[in-house]
Amino acid sequence: MKDTKQQWFKDAKFGLFIHWGLYSVLAGEYKGKRTDRIAEWIMNYLDIPVKEYEKLALQFNPTGFNAEEIVKKAKEWGMRYIVFTAKHHEGFAMYHSGCSKYNVVDATPFGRDILKELQLACEKYGMKLGVYYSQAQDWHDPDGLRYGKDNSHKNYQAYLDRKCMPQLREILTGYGNIALIWFDTPMETTAEQSRAMIDLVKFIQPGCIISGRIGNQMGGYMTTGDNFIPRLPYEGDWELPATLNDTWGFNQYDHNWKNPDDVIRLLLKINSRGGNYLLNIGPDSLGRIPEGSIRVLDTVGQFVRENAEAIYDSKRVDIYAYELEWAQFTRKDYKLFVHMLQPKIRIELLNVGNRVKRAYLLKDGTELSYKVMKVCEGDSVIEVELPEYLHSRKNYCVCLETEEKEPIFEPIKG
Repeated sequence: MKDTKQQWFKDAKFGLFIHWGLYSVLAGEYKGKRTDRIAEWIMNYLDIPVKEYEKLALQFNPTGFNAEEIVKKAKEWGMRYIVFTAKHHEGFAMYHSGCSKYNVVDATPFGRDILKELQLACEKYGMKLGVYYSQAQDWHDPDGLRYGKDNSHKNYQAYLDRKCMPQLREILTGYGNIALIWFDTPMETTAEQSRAMIDLVKFIQPGCIISGRIGNQMGGYMTTGDNFIPRLPYEGDWELPATLNDTWGFNQYDHNWKNPDDVIRLLLKINSRGGNYLLNIGPDSLGRIPEGSIRVLDTVGQFVRENAEAIYDSKRVDIYAYELEWAQFTRKDYKLFVHMLQPKIRIELLNVGNRVKRAYLLKDGTELSYKVMKVCEGDSVIEVELPEYLHSRKNYCVCLETEEKEPIFEPIKG
């Protein structure tokens, strides 16, 4: 069982992923050819030569970037931490690196340290800052690994010594308290190499959490596959990285935005299984958040703010006997939260054996009438009557205060 030993991570439940790099300049298209895969991998999938790709830095001038506005938006959306791509697989550093001139300060007309600005904004507004760092794949470095290509001629350890480890040291010593390092795609990394990275991180910042993709089963928490929710609750600390459309980096042609209702359901489903939802935005080359992302997250953020007690610090819920279309559960000690995702006249929870002391709307404390009884088949049922004005509404929460500390889900009786 994975354990971060960091209470803030266990309680956070919702975070903001930011994928941003030179790939935002191409925005999903290179020399008239569109990529049919995720946009931040365009260099690899379209085999763009290193020298050609380097020229994108000369076009990267995100005058619309405002670190404070992004952090304030994340707080408004209910996120408790941010994870930013300091270096993605393309090898370009979005901070002022001293060991590689291939970075946002030295190689672009923008000339500003984006990670530093995010650090200061996070400190100002009380937001935890995490850093994504591609430790194995680096398509710019001659010895960095590259997925789907021949890496047999490369000296991977030389790349780790020359670039990866020094850049990790820069990030950990120059950008304040780093809440977590989000490693990715370990590929051929050995256990010894993973351990060396962990030892470096923990030596400089002992409280920094290390993601599950450090490789060799060594991370501080379990990172699921992209957009993949475990079927059952997981006892340890875990996190699901997810997109709002079909890509992570900005793609001008991808407008397949998730419905806010679906995002809310996913958030609750992840939280009920004990996990954190790390939801991504991909700014464009000017540093602007896509309008589609903002529309979805503004709605989700309103739900999170109104139902904060039922989301933050919540505990995993043992699997309920029924997969309900109209509701999801979260819980705290002596409280079961029923999140209403579809319009209903009343709540009917079959085979829930708790003794209810009180039922009320979480948003404003409105008391609701309820009864606990046995149906004719002998099964226990909790019924909560909903006021008429809620009969056509969705995305709100009812709290059941119970005598028991945890929910009692009884087996279905044949």
